[in-house]
Formats: sequence, C-alpha cells, structure tokens
Amino acid sequence: MPLLRRVPPGAWTALTWCASTVYACVVLVTTPGEGTVVPDHGLMRPPGNWAYLAVATAFALAGSAVLRRFPLPAVGLLLLGSLCGAMALNSMEINFLQFLAVDVALCVIAAGSSRRSSLTALAMAIALVTGYAVVRLLLGYGIGTSTDIAVCLTAVVAWFIGHSGHEAREHAEQVRAQAAAAAVNGERLRIARELHDMVAHSIGIIALQAGAARRVIDTQPDRARTALSEVETAGRETLSGLRRMLVALRAADSDEPGEGAPRHPAPGLADVDRLAAATTAAGVRVDVRWQGERRALPPEIDLSAFRIIQESVTNVVRHAGTASCQVSIACQDEELSIEVVDTGRGEGATGGGGFGLAGMRERVTLLHGDFSAGRRPGGGFRVAARLPVPEAVR
Repeated sequence: MPLLRRVPPGAWTALTWCASTVYACVVLVTTPGEGTVVPDHGLMRPPGNWAYLAVATAFALAGSAVLRRFPLPAVGLLLLGSLCGAMALNSMEINFLQFLAVDVALCVIAAGSSRRSSLTALAMAIALVTGYAVVRLLLGYGIGTSTDIAVCLTAVVAWFIGHSGHEAREHAEQVRAQAAAAAVNGERLRIARELHDMVAHSIGIIALQAGAARRVIDTQPDRARTALSEVETAGRETLSGLRRMLVALRAADSDEPGEGAPRHPAPGLADVDRLAAATTAAGVRVDVRWQGERRALPPEIDLSAFRIIQESVTNVVRHAGTASCQVSIACQDEELSIEVVDTGRGEGATGGGGFGLAGMRERVTLLHGDFSAGRRPGGGFRVAARLPVPEAVR
C-alpha cells in the first residue's frame, strides 16, 4: 500500500520495539495475589532491571533512527537493545518479542542493501544469540536452547523475505530496462520507415525534374533551369534530413557527437511549441493546450510523447484537409495524457497508407500505456494516448 511505503523503516523497528517493551513491563509488574519468583542467577533485580530496560530502549530507538543511513551499525544497536532487554527480564534466552525489531531490520536491510551487507547483519544477529547462550553456560546459568534455535530461524526467515523482495525489485528494473530498449528499437524502426519514405519521395521528384529538364534544355532553357533548381533544392533537403537522422542514430549508441556534426538532444515535450509554430507557418494552425504542472519526465516517455504529437500533427497536414487542429497535454501525478483532434475529413493516418497509427500504437504499448485513434462522431479525427509515469518520478 502507498501509505505503508511512506513510513520509514526505522519507524517500524521502533514501533515493534515499543510493543515488546510493553510486554516486558507487564512481566515485571507483580499483580495482587501473584507470587514473586526469585531468579536463581546474579542478574540485577528490580529496580535494577528497569535501568536495563531503559538502556535497551535507548539502544533500540537509536538503531531505528539510523537504520536507513547506517544499516549495519543500526543492527548492532538493535542487538544491544535485545541483549539488555533479555537481562532486564532476567531471561534465560533472548525471546521472540525482544528479537522482533531485529527481524524487521534484517528484512529491511536484505530488501534494500547489498547481499554482503545483509548477510553480515544476519551473521551478527545469529552470533549475538549464540554468544548470549555460551556466556550463560560459562557462568553456570541455564539457557533456553529450543528458543535460541527458533529465534535464529526467525532471523533467517526475515532475511529470506527481504532478499526475495530485493530480487523482485531487481527483476522489475530489468523488465523496465528491456522495455526502454524495445522502445529505442521501435524508434529506430520508425526512423528507418521515415528515411525510406523521404528518400523514395525525394529521389522520385529529382528523377521527374531531371527528366523534364533533359527534354526541354534545348527548346526551353528557362524551364530547364527552373527544373534543375528544384532538383538542387530537393537534393539539399534530402541530404539535410539524412544527416539529422544519422546524427540521432549515432548519438543513441555513443556519448560522443559525430565527426563534424553538433550533437542534438532527443526532442521532447519542450519542443511541442516549436513544432506547433512551424506547422502553423506552413498553413495548418496548431492550438496547444497544457493542463497540470509541467515536470521532468523519463527520456523514453518524453520522446514518445513528442513523437506521438508530431506524427498526429503530420497526419493532419497530409490527410485531414483542414486548416487547424488542437493538441491537449495533461500532466497528472500518475500519467501523461495526450489528445490530438481535428475537424477535417476524418481520415487520420489511413489516407496515406503509411505506418503512422501502427507506430504510435507500438510506442504506447511498449510503455504500458493506452492508445486509441478513430473518426469523431461530429466529424474529424482523434488520436489519444495515455502514458503511465513511474512512481520514482512522481
């Protein structure tokens, strides 16, 4: 539960210790009619054992306070608290309740620290229980062997529970990394499709203009000159597009920019206003509406959100046959919502027979989001995407 996750681990150990302390106080209080049992060893009797209990509580609370920053010293303090608690109770062994706070700490450390640290903490716990029993035997006092073994087993079980949580979290991180890698691969496939379409379209124009220039170069030199100028323009635009794409692909594999080419960061939602201005200047007005507070997003989400908006606006320009469209971006705590609507013919990306909608759907699926696209009842086309935001950046 999110509420339980917000409670620091030290608070759980402190709460556990307080509960066991209440039990200790109940044991130390003699009720009317209850006989007094005099222990047969040299441990201090009331009120001396109340001092042991106070010292034990101080150790336990100090260990709880530093559990997050200094896990191993915190376990040491909690173990000292358990030891003093056993002495306060004149106990033959360190029983379950006195050791429960240590078990909680072992679980927390195994879940959040390295295996070496967690195993060291487990060894410290078992060594204390064993050492307490050995010292009592050397002094000629009785011990509770079965309880000592059971307490050691609870420590081992607590460690395994925490370690299982640690492995589950690592697996989840690996899955997220694989999803991010798949998103990068999907982006490369999309770039490859765009590259193919751009080159094929440009080469086709160049071939047509060059053929026209060849046919009229003797009879109509002005028309030939115009055609050759258009060939030059198309060639320069194609080379510029190829350069941008190659730089983007090389930057994805290396931390160094390409030779002779400045490095360009991957686009994101910060570039939406620039995209809208460029599209508006080309003749299709783009109205961008922001909802919620803008904040930093993971790179794969930021890039995918921009690409979805870019592809949707491009489809409006190519296929919708309308003079305007509206882009809505809602930044919420748990998700990022995107919507692009227009009032055109309602063809969306279907009019061009390309890969626009399929590419957007694949991108959203890789990020575990929801995607929908289709004609609007009142006319036009609507593209909507919902991308969940990881809890770590909320």
